[in-house]
Amino acid sequence: MFNRPQSSHSKDRVAYCFNHDAGNFHYGQGHPMKPPRLTLTHNLVMNYGLYKHMDVFHTRRAFDEEIANFHSQDYIEFLKRVTPNNVNNFTKFLSRYNLGIDDCPIFEGIYDFCRLSCGGSLEAARKLTSGQTDLAINWSGGLHHARKSEASGFCYTNDIVLAALELLRYFPRVLYVDIDVHHGDGVQEAFYASNRVLSVSFHKYDGHFFPGTGSLDEIGTHLGKYYSLNVPLLDYIDDNSYAYIFKHVLSMVIETFRPGAIIMQCGTDSLAGDKLGTFNISVHGHGECVRFLKSFNIPLMTVGGGGYTIRNVSRCWTYETSIMANTPIPDVLPENEYMEYFGPDYRLNPPIVDNHLENANSRAYLDQLRIQIAEILRYMETAPSVQMQELPPDLQGFMENGGNWKVDEEEDDIINDTLDYKKRESPLYYKRRDKELTEVHINELYDDSNDQDHDGNTDDELEIEV
Repeated sequence: MFNRPQSSHSKDRVAYCFNHDAGNFHYGQGHPMKPPRLTLTHNLVMNYGLYKHMDVFHTRRAFDEEIANFHSQDYIEFLKRVTPNNVNNFTKFLSRYNLGIDDCPIFEGIYDFCRLSCGGSLEAARKLTSGQTDLAINWSGGLHHARKSEASGFCYTNDIVLAALELLRYFPRVLYVDIDVHHGDGVQEAFYASNRVLSVSFHKYDGHFFPGTGSLDEIGTHLGKYYSLNVPLLDYIDDNSYAYIFKHVLSMVIETFRPGAIIMQCGTDSLAGDKLGTFNISVHGHGECVRFLKSFNIPLMTVGGGGYTIRNVSRCWTYETSIMANTPIPDVLPENEYMEYFGPDYRLNPPIVDNHLENANSRAYLDQLRIQIAEILRYMETAPSVQMQELPPDLQGFMENGGNWKVDEEEDDIINDTLDYKKRESPLYYKRRDKELTEVHINELYDDSNDQDHDGNTDDELEIEV
């Protein structure tokens, strides 16, 4: 049994986790994912003086063994070996791992990028579990689409799942909250059969918008039934509507689930004007979600995620850093070496909202979502308890063990007439690509002479020195 040391401090302690190398990667010409946004964010955080109100940690890269707590060994070996120069030697594996395509290209240093992202989130989680801090930040994390043996949606390894597993060693229950415009499918899928992680995702959903999952009736399965909640939103939702549904849903969730710790994915593609988003939320409105979760005084870690208009990404994460640090900062940006990227207004919360767009999320629609989610929560065991034991070193063992929870066969047969959940037990398991995902022998990753088994200044032009 593990016990987290309790804080004797009245003021929240904040751990800011960062590695300067995290922004020094390039997905490729024209790709919307720009790692240098992390450098821009860190630049603003430092120049606002927020570091004076936090404990700043230079994070290490995650070890292979740590990443293997979720990801398969063959997938890790592939990421370690493949480069833009030798990718032609690995063509038969690209489709298996969903790599080499437009959204998940092979770029220089790809595995180092993964190790930095995972290392930052693991460090943040460990600062919470050790009692060294109350709040933790890793803006290089939040890559919520990656699965056990494949990349997806610009994400190669899932730092959030690794952080959640680390938190579960000390906390009986972990709440995952996702405010990216895209559904947090990789995290939901990882814990779809677990009742120790409750996943709540607020995202655009119309059945076609990437990744195509995230409908209201994806509620979990087996032990995890009713422990996945999705809030499918429509185009151009504004600050008031987003705050309305966010606060109603999270208030109900926290009262029922009573998490020991929270991971919040703060994807900024939900901001107005994002290149890949369709919401109409301001920097201030986005930050209010962080402020609301922080107000529950539950150990909280925030991670990054999507966000493709990078000047707004850095503005938003800087503002949310100030919220975590409980340190108000002025709207006028401080002088900094990347000032030209923030023109012509040079403000932290510029007028990015388009008042001409019509919010498709009526109050009636949001109230319907709220009522349906409350109905799901009604079937969740209120504040369940768990006999704390050290988790097995891999997620498969954890899922098989089920955290020492027993299935209530009678409750598992409940059918809610309103939502008719039993019609689609787990859409995630049936919407996967039609390909083989079985693990391969590491020798299969050689396809050249080393083969051992003999089987034959726009964002696009952004250059930031780090």
